[in-house]
Amino acid sequence: HVQLVESGGGSVQAGGSLRLSCASSGSIYDTMCMGWVRQAPGKDREGVAAITPGRGRRYYGDSVKGRFTISRDNAKNTLYLQMNSLKPEDTAMYYCATCNGDSLGQGTQVTVS
Repeated sequence: HVQLVESGGGSVQAGGSLRLSCASSGSIYDTMCMGWVRQAPGKDREGVAAITPGRGRRYYGDSVKGRFTISRDNAKNTLYLQMNSLKPEDTAMYYCATCNGDSLGQGTQVTVS
């Protein structure tokens, strides 16, 4: 397991933008598939985006395609999620995670009004 620490959440009006960051305890982003998941109150956890190691192929959930962008900076051991054109339905706790589910951060709250 690796330690993952998210930051960058907050409250924003609909149409606004936020950028989430996820710092890891080790150099994992160049060797592991990483992603973002979210969970709203009363709803199941939902996969938002993922990025593979190496060539960095990106995958997105249907609800965020065209609005969210996942990226990573291997030198900084940091994963990012750029969120644009935010909607109230994007309100949730956002978690950084390894794609295999072995590690999950503590989450950062995003609220869109």
